[in-house]
Amino acid sequence: MTNPSLLRGLAIASLAFALAACSNPGDAPAGHSSADRNEGHTSSSSGLPAGTAAAGEKLANTKGQATGQSCVDCHGAKGNAPIDGLTPKLAGQYHDYIAHSLQMYRDGDREHSLMSSQAKALNDQQIADLAAYFGSIQEGTTLRDLHGIH
Repeated sequence: MTNPSLLRGLAIASLAFALAACSNPGDAPAGHSSADRNEGHTSSSSGLPAGTAAAGEKLANTKGQATGQSCVDCHGAKGNAPIDGLTPKLAGQYHDYIAHSLQMYRDGDREHSLMSSQAKALNDQQIADLAAYFGSIQEGTTLRDLHGIH
């Protein structure tokens, strides 16, 4: 017969141990500090090569073969003026978020009728470049780094 108090105690101890292991307040998530954002978001936790904002800007304005669309056709000039409320702003977004999202669309782990088709043709360098470009845009962005706000 199992003692419910013992099981409850073990569950609480396990949860406390797991939370303690994950909650070092001195550790900022990779690529999410204000200093990193100001340095241009060129490295990635997703194993991508360093991105180049200039190459990403050119690519963001290039029509894709699969859809005949460019990034700015839907996300707006500099990724800051989406065509509708369902299309996200990319300007100033964390480079890792953009990189991981594009990788997921490319690999079929995330689905969207247009984005999945667009991303399938992107290689790792192109994804890194797009992430560096959109992550480097600060003008007109309303995104804020909330890490450590409390």
